[in-house]
Amino acid sequence: MTAVSVAAEWQQLYDRYYRKPELYQLRWNHVDLSRNKVACSPFGGPIAAIRDDSKIVQLRSESALRKLRIFTSAGAQISETVWKNPGGRLIGMSWTEDQTLICITQDGTVYRYNLHAQLIEPNLSMGKECFENSVVECVFWGNGVVCVNEAFQVFCISDFKNPRAVRMAETGIEDFPLCVAVIEPQYTMSGNVEVLLGVGDHVMLVEEDGVQQVGAGVGPLQKMVVSRNGRYLASFTHDGRLLVMSTDFSNIIFEYNCESALPPEQLSWCGMDSVLLYWDDMLLMVGPFGEPVRYLYDEPIILIPECDGVRILSNTSMEFLQRVPDSTVSIFRIGSTQPAALLYDALDHFDRRSAKADENLRLIRSSLPEAVEACIDAAGHEFDISRQRTLLRAASYGQAFCSHFQRDRIQEMSKTLRVLNAVRNQEIGVPLSIQQYKLLTPSVLIGRLINAHQHLVALRISEYLGLNQEVVIMHWACSKITASLAIPDISLLEILLDKLKLCKGISYATVAAHADKTGRRKLAAMLIEHEPRSSKQVPLLLSIGEEDTALTKTIECGDTDLVYLVLFHIWQKRPSLEFFGTIQARPLGRDLFISYARCYKHEFLKDFFLSTGQLQEVAFLLWKESWEVAKNPMASKGSPLHGPRIKLIEKAQSLFSETKEHVFESRAADEHAKLLRMQHELEVSTKQPIFVDSSISDTIRTCIVLGNHRAAVKVKTEFKVSEKRWYWLKVFALATIRDWDALEKFSKEKRPPIDPRERAEAYARIGMAKEAADAASQAKDGELLGRLKLTFAQNAAASSIFDTLRDRLSFQGVS
Repeated sequence: MTAVSVAAEWQQLYDRYYRKPELYQLRWNHVDLSRNKVACSPFGGPIAAIRDDSKIVQLRSESALRKLRIFTSAGAQISETVWKNPGGRLIGMSWTEDQTLICITQDGTVYRYNLHAQLIEPNLSMGKECFENSVVECVFWGNGVVCVNEAFQVFCISDFKNPRAVRMAETGIEDFPLCVAVIEPQYTMSGNVEVLLGVGDHVMLVEEDGVQQVGAGVGPLQKMVVSRNGRYLASFTHDGRLLVMSTDFSNIIFEYNCESALPPEQLSWCGMDSVLLYWDDMLLMVGPFGEPVRYLYDEPIILIPECDGVRILSNTSMEFLQRVPDSTVSIFRIGSTQPAALLYDALDHFDRRSAKADENLRLIRSSLPEAVEACIDAAGHEFDISRQRTLLRAASYGQAFCSHFQRDRIQEMSKTLRVLNAVRNQEIGVPLSIQQYKLLTPSVLIGRLINAHQHLVALRISEYLGLNQEVVIMHWACSKITASLAIPDISLLEILLDKLKLCKGISYATVAAHADKTGRRKLAAMLIEHEPRSSKQVPLLLSIGEEDTALTKTIECGDTDLVYLVLFHIWQKRPSLEFFGTIQARPLGRDLFISYARCYKHEFLKDFFLSTGQLQEVAFLLWKESWEVAKNPMASKGSPLHGPRIKLIEKAQSLFSETKEHVFESRAADEHAKLLRMQHELEVSTKQPIFVDSSISDTIRTCIVLGNHRAAVKVKTEFKVSEKRWYWLKVFALATIRDWDALEKFSKEKRPPIDPRERAEAYARIGMAKEAADAASQAKDGELLGRLKLTFAQNAAASSIFDTLRDRLSFQGVS
């Protein structure tokens, strides 16, 4: 009897069965579809309704102000707002895939609302042409829309995620098209939107870059609708025929002659197997074969196409018209002897403790796996919970006698049905079928529940399916903050932490940022304290003005990049002295600032050192700057730029002299400035840029080489050069210019202040063999004499000198 009662609800269209179960008795009051413009979101989504301003209606007890109201599919009101938008009459209204409500007015303005009837800024526009020539018709799909204006121009927004109005090619028509349909971009060869316009006895296919005439002789067409896969076009002709053809108009698949030439109010596909036509009181379902099925209504309805059927919205109820799945037909069709039907019957006999159960199982033993799978599949397509349970029990009963069956199939289906039954509940109002659920995916379903503020159900589903709960809890926390303006920060913090701690690793910073955005800075500061990741904690602390706390946190974590981030932020916001005081108390921050400023901000670093009394550091910076001046290409030798350079060194010397610990640096800076000044004077007098930045020794040697002995003596005297160094420098300088007479005269002026050994080696280096030999003999160092002889081994005259000395002296170690 159960199978008979189930099949009695079906309608047969040729060899296929259809059913129309009631999903909900709607909870709304005083909503008349005939008086309102209505937009219904697919996949069991929300319903938007607003009084139709193109109709004259009796207001009864309602306000004259039009209200945009949003309901669940069960008729429970989610939100409402007063419609005060300019732009003329509301032409079209539809939901996008992310459940944003799109409203288009006469002047081409596009208003967007979220699920809670809050206007999303900024508003969009279909363009100047639509403003000048009012929009007359809109056709929506997925995430796009096509509009036709009074000038017969076609405009398109192909994706509201990237809203850009594009003007399609000029149609050249003189009358408004009888009907409009759209082939979505993913189903066209070009990958662009194609618009079908019913014009006269043919159809015009309009693209962005061209127009072509197709389907000659099929019209005039009064209504058109493209199938969900973009391959077929259902149309109603002026003489009352329903034509179903391919979208390239190459062939007519089937034709049905309706009883009325009056075009239907609505034309829709029911899955891919039949077409629905709705007139004022009748819904006609037509298939390619057999007689059509009629459903009579005494109230207006709206057809909502789905991937596997059509939802039917009336003033009082929500129904779902779908083709009965093959698995369900095999079980419940009257007189069915399919294995699945016998298995279902066997469970009934088993419950009544009848031996007939075993007889049924023996009959289908070879087909038992298929029977079990059919029961599981049929359970998934059922909306009635008790019938789901019975079918799954039948599958479980058959599985016990089936050794070759995937054991977790029943568990997977049970899990899916628990989720579906939870969201189908009238309090939630999302009547998804199993096919829609698979197409939508669980993560998108959870996102929709979150947007509808059904956080508890979303959290339980996430936990049950093993999905990430962080998104749900964070959205709940942000929504709670927005809705709890009257709750004190401390109390609200406790409420939030109680839930946030349920999810490890949750971003407290994101919730704190939302609290700051809503004007609750104290709550944001308290929340951010619980954020364990400094990379997320610090930027928010800076945004809410907690710079000192942010600097402390970054120094504690030791992340130098974050420390620099905070330092630069404070540097820009605070006066210099306050900034210096902030970093002086934090060694890591101070050292990092100094490292950066040494490379890029010398002046600022000098200010810091002066404010902290580190005069020697300022002096070192000045001294370094003096060398930077020397590298300036304008500071060529003898340039007046050496004046500023000397002044920098003198300033450094002055600062060094104020500290007892830097006596050496003070004296060195003083002598450096003095040497630069003398070198500059020498370059001016000699007109040769060869002195500046050379050492004292080089300066003396250069003066001697140039013959300026007075200047050399002056440098020697000024810098207290020792007699030994002076002797060396003069000897080498005279030898360099080969002034042997002057060298001999200098050597005889007085006793050389250097050791004979050093003098012998010096003479040897400049090739003076005789003088080297004399100095070596004075030193009476046989080893030295031997080395010198080897040095002059290739010089016969020099070798004879050493041979003479060998005969004269007896030195050990000379051969």
